[in-house]
Amino acid sequence: MQSIALVLANILDQFTPALQTIPEDKMTFKPSPGKWSKKEIIGHLADSAQNNIRRFIVAQYETNPHIVYKQDNWVVISGYQYYDTAELISLWRLLNKHIVMILKNTPPEAMSRQCLTGSLHTIEWLAEDYIKHL
Repeated sequence: MQSIALVLANILDQFTPALQTIPEDKMTFKPSPGKWSKKEIIGHLADSAQNNIRRFIVAQYETNPHIVYKQDNWVVISGYQYYDTAELISLWRLLNKHIVMILKNTPPEAMSRQCLTGSLHTIEWLAEDYIKHL
């Protein structure tokens, strides 16, 4: 898990400054009514972080917890399109810094514990998939 945590920390270091340079009009632009703006995409990534935090923790003490989320509902209900951009980027960054700490503190024997997310996956698989998704 240490190597996955390091990859995530590097992603945060690399992409946080880049996100902060995107102009507001580009952050709020929606390519079509059914598509997300960049703000909503960042909000979705914050939602993904929150749900994965729960998976990484709960799977260590419960047997095969069932943790799923409906991403479109979360984005709409959270109202990310109307967030202050700097605060939204900070939310995304801080949630992911928390994941870095969780992964660093996950004992090797816990990596094979499983969580049901639609399919049954190990914590290690979920962490690797989280990095790919991000």
